[in-house]
Amino acid sequence: MPSKLTVRQFFARFPDDDTCLHHIMEVRFGLRHVCSACGVEATFHKLANRKAYSCAQCGAHLYPCAGTIFQDSRTPLQLWFYAIYLFVTTRHGVSGKELQRSLGVTYKTAWRMGDQIRKLMQKADGFEILQGHVEADEAYVGGVRPGKRGRGAAGKTIVMGLKQRDGRIRAEVIENIKKATLREVVLRNVEPGAIVSTDELMSYGLLEGDGFTHGTVKHGAKEYAYYDYRHGVTHHVNNVESFWRLFKKSIASTHIHVSQKHMGKYLGEFTFRSNHRAKENAMFDLLIGAL
Repeated sequence: MPSKLTVRQFFARFPDDDTCLHHIMEVRFGLRHVCSACGVEATFHKLANRKAYSCAQCGAHLYPCAGTIFQDSRTPLQLWFYAIYLFVTTRHGVSGKELQRSLGVTYKTAWRMGDQIRKLMQKADGFEILQGHVEADEAYVGGVRPGKRGRGAAGKTIVMGLKQRDGRIRAEVIENIKKATLREVVLRNVEPGAIVSTDELMSYGLLEGDGFTHGTVKHGAKEYAYYDYRHGVTHHVNNVESFWRLFKKSIASTHIHVSQKHMGKYLGEFTFRSNHRAKENAMFDLLIGAL
């Protein structure tokens, strides 16, 4: 299956609600499996005019959408699938207003759909401990009040990112940049003994004591990379900083404002897209599989 998913391919694959429901059933349960009601391996058949399947052995009903983001939603499944398609094929994210225009639903419905899809992206991305060589860097995002740039900027949300070289990225909202806060994030996400590259923020001084090999690039001295001859690695945080640049530009170009309350979900959306980039078909199936 090709990695890209065009609009024409999407509608050819999911032409109506029944096709979408069939796909959910196959992904979540399979059309033949052990029935939870009678305990017999049986085939399941779609019920007419209902979002349900019936066990061929005992007639018990199974609702594939139960317990998913589609449960109790009056929005057609094809529109839900198309909204997910928009999220996996765009680079900069999808705003509530854009969903409203594309789907022909109310803004309230569009916002809720986007919120649920972002949660699904966080769930689908899962968790893998970062290993080997990891870059760590924090950033300040958003803010509606004028203030200075960088650390200490007014009205900003503090976020921290950790990127494994040639691997996955993790990002989350943090309360402050104190040593205890950064230490907890690193210990929770990075394998003990890994090499960690950071900038010169004093709070990162904890890493050597926790058994990490720590390298510091001194941005204040116009140093952005240096080679560590002892360990045979180049220390820099360019990959994390590139992620922050893209994230900030995407937020600014797509959304009017993202509050600290919801920032974590937007980070989850962008880390999911970064970890699975250029694999639109795979991203789509991964999200459906995480329902």
